[in-house]
Amino acid sequence: MRLSAIVPATNQPATLERCVRALEQGSGVDEVIVVTSPHEAKAAEARNIGAGRSTGDVLLFVDSDVEVHPGAPMRIREAFERDPELVALFGSYDDAPAAKGTVSEFRNLLHHHVHHESPGDAQTFWTGLGAVRRDAFEQVGGFDPSLDWLEDVDLGMRLSDSGARIELDPTIQGKHLKHWSLTGMVKTDFAGRAIPWMELMLRDGGSSSVLNLGWRHRLSALAALAAAGGVVTRRPAVVVTATGALVVLNRSFYALLLRRMGVRGATAGVGLHAIHHLVGVAAVPVALAKHFTRARD
Repeated sequence: MRLSAIVPATNQPATLERCVRALEQGSGVDEVIVVTSPHEAKAAEARNIGAGRSTGDVLLFVDSDVEVHPGAPMRIREAFERDPELVALFGSYDDAPAAKGTVSEFRNLLHHHVHHESPGDAQTFWTGLGAVRRDAFEQVGGFDPSLDWLEDVDLGMRLSDSGARIELDPTIQGKHLKHWSLTGMVKTDFAGRAIPWMELMLRDGGSSSVLNLGWRHRLSALAALAAAGGVVTRRPAVVVTATGALVVLNRSFYALLLRRMGVRGATAGVGLHAIHHLVGVAAVPVALAKHFTRARD
């Protein structure tokens, strides 16, 4: 079995050298394909180009801002060799993000926590550090190049619909090298995550309870909305109650923030988490409007 690592890097990120070096120096990867052109290519198109250039039986997609842990590729290879029914496999970020600062640490640890809460069978996919058998990838047509965001989630949904078994193994890890600003986090969560994910759900006529769409996430969004409403209406009791509910619902995540960021960082993280949920709530009417407008057309 040959394992090909594919890294889209059409924007020539500063993190690319660390990403590629980790793949080349580790064990388990037979070839590394870095796609740097065309510069205007979307991530989906760049990954498809890389897949077309590769020779592997299994395609390992890695974001250019991820430094893969040394043993991760070999563990991926062994998982596919051990289980011929396994079609796709993806991992998670580790709990020690490279970028420092409250927002960067919070956002990267949130992603880490979400993946660690949902190990096992999945109906989605992740190209931060995810692998898929070439034949299955080609059978569903690869990534959809028309998508600006969440082309990996879309691929996972199509693979799952075809009967493929996908597994999330959060012990397969890489270090996220990305720096986040508050503005960048809000923009990405709104336009790059919440809206397109909602559109995918509406397109397929269903809803998902996996990863960050589970019941805890939805109740947390309601708690954040109630807290914001309490602030606007100047009702301190509502704010305290809603914030308490948010803390109880996410106590394991906030415990992680406390361990990694200390008291001050964890306290700020509660506020950032509320913002994260409020952005998701704000995206719902926008996604609905886009969906029904497209349906009328």
